[in-house]
Amino acid sequence: MIRPRQALFLFGLLLSGSFLALLFIRTGAGREELKPIDVQLGGQDEAQPSPRYRPVPSYTPPPIQDPFPALATSTPPPIPTYNVAEKDVWKSYGLEIPPPLLIGFTRSWPMLLQTVVSYITAGWPAEQIFVVENTGMQQANARGQLTLQHPWHLNHTSLKRLGVNIVQTPVLLSFAQLQNFYLSLSYANNWPYYFWTHMDVLALGHENGFDGLTPRGGEPGYKSLYSLCLEELNRTVELDDRWGLRFFAYDHLTLQNPRAIDDIGGWDTLIPYYMTDCDTYTRLHMRNWSQKDANCGVITDTSVALDDLLALYRDPSVTPDFRDPNPPPPLPPPSPPSEDEMQKRDLENSAPGPTDPIEYWKVLLGVADRMFHYKHSGRGRNTWQSGQHGGQGEPFYYDSAGFSEALDVLTEAGKEVFRRKWGHGNCDLIAGGGLKFEDQWRVLKDWEK
Repeated sequence: MIRPRQALFLFGLLLSGSFLALLFIRTGAGREELKPIDVQLGGQDEAQPSPRYRPVPSYTPPPIQDPFPALATSTPPPIPTYNVAEKDVWKSYGLEIPPPLLIGFTRSWPMLLQTVVSYITAGWPAEQIFVVENTGMQQANARGQLTLQHPWHLNHTSLKRLGVNIVQTPVLLSFAQLQNFYLSLSYANNWPYYFWTHMDVLALGHENGFDGLTPRGGEPGYKSLYSLCLEELNRTVELDDRWGLRFFAYDHLTLQNPRAIDDIGGWDTLIPYYMTDCDTYTRLHMRNWSQKDANCGVITDTSVALDDLLALYRDPSVTPDFRDPNPPPPLPPPSPPSEDEMQKRDLENSAPGPTDPIEYWKVLLGVADRMFHYKHSGRGRNTWQSGQHGGQGEPFYYDSAGFSEALDVLTEAGKEVFRRKWGHGNCDLIAGGGLKFEDQWRVLKDWEK
C-alpha cells in the first residue's frame, strides 16, 4: 500500500521527468543534428578542376541489324511439320505440367531472338517458353521506349507475336540472383521442374537422325528436340528420387529440380557470375543430388546471330550465314580478288538454300559449327554483349562500356569470395580440397600452408 507521502514523491518525480523529456526534445540535446550533404559546389569565382576523360575509342562497331525484320509486320511462318508437337503431348509422358523453358535476357536483342526462334523451330511450344527480361529497364521496354541500338532493348511486340511469355524481374539481377529468381518462379507457379537455357545458343534437333535416339525427321518414330527433352524428363523423375539436374551440352540447356536448389540454400548471390556455377553444382554433389548429361539435340554456344532468322524456318530464299553483332576492327583491305574468285564468290552468295528441310538442316548445322569456332577463336567469349552502342538520352540509359567494366569488377570480386568461402583456389573442391558441404567459410586458405 502506497502512503500519501510516497504518492506525492512519485508524482513529483514523474512530473519532473516529463519536464526534462520535453526540454530534451525541444532543444535537441543529445541528438545529432541532421545536415544536408555538402556537395561542395564551390564559389562562382573559384577555379574548377578539369576531369581527365578517357580517350574516345578509335573504332566503333557498326549498328546492329534486326535478324528477323519480317516479324515486325507479319506472323512467323510455320515450322518444319515433323517438329510440330501434338497438343498436350507432355501428358503422354506422365508429366504433371508442361515443362517451362526459361530464357534470361539482359543485353543483345539479336542473340536472344535467335535463341527463342531456334527452340520454337526445333519443336518447343512457344506457350511453354518464358523470356525473363532482366534488364533493369523497368517498364521502358514494355512501353516500347528503347530503340534497337539501346543495349537493353527488348521488343515485347515481336516476342508476343512469336507466342512466348515475358516475365520481368523487378530490378537488374546478377546471374546467381537470376537463378534464384527462377527458383522463386517455381514456388509461385508450383513447377516441380523447369528447363533453363542461356540466351547465346542456337538450338537444333537431330533432324538427320541419331543412333539410339531418333530416326530422321519425317520418318516413323522421329523425336524432335522437345520430344527428347520430354523423354529425358520422364525417365529422370521416374527413376531417380534424388535427381538434381540434367545437362544438355553442359548447362547451355539444363533441366532443373527446384527441390535440389532449395536443399542447398539456393545459388550464392555473393558469387554473382563466374565460379558461381562451380559453387552451386559442387554443393549439389556434396548433398548427393545427381547431375547427369543428356542428349536432345545440338545446342551450340555462339556469339553471333544468323543474318536472317527465316533460315530457321527453312526458307529456301534465304542462304544461312551469320553476322557478328560486335565485329572486331576491320583488317587492312586485301589485294583485289581475281575475276574467277569474284565469279565463284557471287555464285556462292546467290545460291538459294535447299528446298528439302533435312538438307537445309545440314546447312544450318554447318553454319552452327562455324559459329561455335568463331566464338572460341580467341577473341573473347562475351564480345557479343557489347554490340549495341546507342540509346543515349533514352530511359534508364547506362554506358555500355562502363557496364561491361563494372561486371568485370564484380566478377573478380565474386571469384575472391569463392576462394575465401572454400579456402581453395579452383573448382576441384572435393577431389582437390577434400571439402564437404559443412566446410563453407570454415577452412583456412590451403595455398597458404
